[in-house]
Amino acid sequence: MSHSPAKTAVVEVSGLCMRYGANTAVDRLSFSITENSTVAFLGPNGAGKSTVMRILAGFRIPWSGTAAIAGHSLLAERRRAQAAVGYLPEAVGGFGHLTALELLVYCCEARGISGPRRAHAIDRVCDSLALGPVMARRLRHLSKGWRQRVWLAQALVHDPAVLILDEPTDGLDPIQKLGIRRLIKRLAATRVIILSTHILEEAEETCDRALIIDRGKLVADGRVEDLADEKGRLAPLFHARTAGSGCK
Repeated sequence: MSHSPAKTAVVEVSGLCMRYGANTAVDRLSFSITENSTVAFLGPNGAGKSTVMRILAGFRIPWSGTAAIAGHSLLAERRRAQAAVGYLPEAVGGFGHLTALELLVYCCEARGISGPRRAHAIDRVCDSLALGPVMARRLRHLSKGWRQRVWLAQALVHDPAVLILDEPTDGLDPIQKLGIRRLIKRLAATRVIILSTHILEEAEETCDRALIIDRGKLVADGRVEDLADEKGRLAPLFHARTAGSGCK
């Protein structure tokens, strides 16, 4: 009997632990993502979601366990792993004195993208996110919706294999949220997207798979359609698996 070759994981997390003093934020967490898709990363406040995303983006070193992006260890090959990641943090801010164009130029230069490659990369994300009207404006003068789109552009400017989005639609109006969700669906055709959100309906509409964590532990993992109830809702399972850990 012939067997198809095992797929190489684009994101691989094994036995990940993170502690802050006596508090265990991530507790022996393991999962892998092997194909282009949008994965919802769900959990109540304080569950450890942002900590895991910062580890995967290379901004935190775990207490123990391993994590790899595109085959590169975040411990042994941090720079190579980070080159394959685009990261949109929660509550973006900073660089208010720069224009949108200046921020993208800075991010390109920081990633070693210069000359014609830089111009092409910036044109590509500008077109994808329709940033033309604000490219010459300073970030401090932009609405939250526009700032969110500019910061999403910096996460995409190097065309990463993995895109990590921490609450990407937080604070946006309904029309802006719809635009970001449509963009995420388009981007998922060519990369892995890990999306953290407190809006379960957003996960239902946007994501293929859901990982639910509670108190740093994985409590559910599966395709959204399999985890949802007969009405397509994730809320019943979410509340059952995270009961007593918060109001969400």
